[in-house]
Amino acid sequence: MQDYKRLAELVQERIDGFLAHKQSELQPLGSEISELLTASRNFLSGGKRFRALCVALGFRAVKPISFDLPLSRSAHSVILAATSLEFFHAAALVHDDVIDNSDTRRGLPAVHRSFEGLHRQQRWRGSAEEFGLAAAMLIGDLLQSWSDEIMQQALHIAPTEITKRAREHYNRMRTEVALGQYLDVLEEQYQGFADHDTQMDRSTRVLLYKSAKYSVEQPLLIGAALAGASLEAEKTLSRYGIPAGVAFQLRDDVLGVFGDTEVTGKPSGDDLIQGKRTVLATIAREKLQGPHRRLFDDMHGDPEMNPEQLAMLQRTIRDSGALEQVEKMISGNVSLAHREARGVEIHADAVESLINFADRLATRNS
Repeated sequence: MQDYKRLAELVQERIDGFLAHKQSELQPLGSEISELLTASRNFLSGGKRFRALCVALGFRAVKPISFDLPLSRSAHSVILAATSLEFFHAAALVHDDVIDNSDTRRGLPAVHRSFEGLHRQQRWRGSAEEFGLAAAMLIGDLLQSWSDEIMQQALHIAPTEITKRAREHYNRMRTEVALGQYLDVLEEQYQGFADHDTQMDRSTRVLLYKSAKYSVEQPLLIGAALAGASLEAEKTLSRYGIPAGVAFQLRDDVLGVFGDTEVTGKPSGDDLIQGKRTVLATIAREKLQGPHRRLFDDMHGDPEMNPEQLAMLQRTIRDSGALEQVEKMISGNVSLAHREARGVEIHADAVESLINFADRLATRNS
């Protein structure tokens, strides 16, 4: 994993360099835009870099790559593609916080809350809340635009014959994330849970398209395409990436209910307060009967829920056996990913890294 630590450092260097260039390039627009650039820089500092790592893993699954200096042309292309996905991920999180009306991200005020605070601090006219929302949406749009710009740079470096496939995966990822986010928003408009089978189908589709595929499968495929992967190799990586991504998001669902605020940077039980109909919540509701289910329905999504009620709802979900079932689902998906990582289409140098990565996705605590 030392090589991937080096990758994270190189990606951060590219992020810092790109933003420094933009700051200079956009100087004629005036000092007013500095707040947007500062917010972008702060949001892109640090993070787990899972998607960047996936790009490198996807390439390495097809052929070896080194991030030692001097960097090869392929390494430059992979680093730029990985940087592009970090910009895209940042944009998705900024927009997601607006959609979910979240107050915090990584233990700090969400971007829209930060700009809302700026408006109040400066005592500007109009609505501070509306200004915060507008600024955050524009920052998200800006980050998406920059993601595309950086991906163009990555594909310009890569040999012409392989760029088409990488671009197709990138475009598909962007489309699926937007539609997955819409499915999530739509889910919140329904009056309540559907019958169990219908609800599980809807919750699983949100999980898959809003997060699982774009977090693991599509970044892997972009990296593999940059290495000139065969269609068979891409299919194997998809069969690895989807269960690994599902395990990743199921763990996220668990953390959204039981996570430690000090570690996750998000309020404990936030998914319960927001009324997210996740796979975990859907399974828990199905297991509860009579007054216990009615209590769950009354409390789930209550923005006025106090800490004692939240603790009781968390305990109810745990006691129902839903958490145990989701943990088994996570383990099952990791096992599927392990099996595909050992496939004949995967380069031997990448097998252990892919197996370790699936484990890391499934056991994270933030």
